[in-house]
Amino acid sequence: MKPKKKTSDRRTRRTRHKVSGALVDLIKEKRFDDITVQNLIDRAGVGRSTFYTHFRDKEDAFAHQWEQFNLFLAEQIKWENAGKHSFFPVKFFFQHLQESESFYQGLVRSGKVEAIFKSGVEHLSHHIQAALSAKFKSRQLAIPIPVLSHYLANEFFGLLKWWLDARMPYTPEAMDEMFHRLVNPTIKSALTN
Repeated sequence: MKPKKKTSDRRTRRTRHKVSGALVDLIKEKRFDDITVQNLIDRAGVGRSTFYTHFRDKEDAFAHQWEQFNLFLAEQIKWENAGKHSFFPVKFFFQHLQESESFYQGLVRSGKVEAIFKSGVEHLSHHIQAALSAKFKSRQLAIPIPVLSHYLANEFFGLLKWWLDARMPYTPEAMDEMFHRLVNPTIKSALTN
């Protein structure tokens, strides 16, 4: 039974990856509202029934992709450096968006930026809260974990949105340094009893 499950999991990941890649490409080309499920199926090279096995519609595909990306982002946080050094994957994420600016501009054209940044704060805050709760389960922090989680997610997405809207006036490395100069004193204070 186990080999069949692994094959199924691999197939699911491959299908989701194809659909995600197709969605990113299509958003670079046209407004989200103009993208049809058929466009997505054709670009991804998957069948209609396969698509609907994994997603309800294109909104669901987009939401799944965005949530997975936020989970990945949260998994890159190096909590052992929190409050001291660069611990949040600012440089990585800013570089990623710098390399795919046409994707961001597609989101702007589609009127999706505000919604995805809002949901990004929610998803990332949730993942940060889970990580902090696991790491500090036996310790009382100076700032409650839900507050600290929301603060970090909000600061990250707020700075990212400013940077993108300002047409990326600083390098991802400079933004990483500025982000950590801003948040590390707060994090250091929050992680003490």
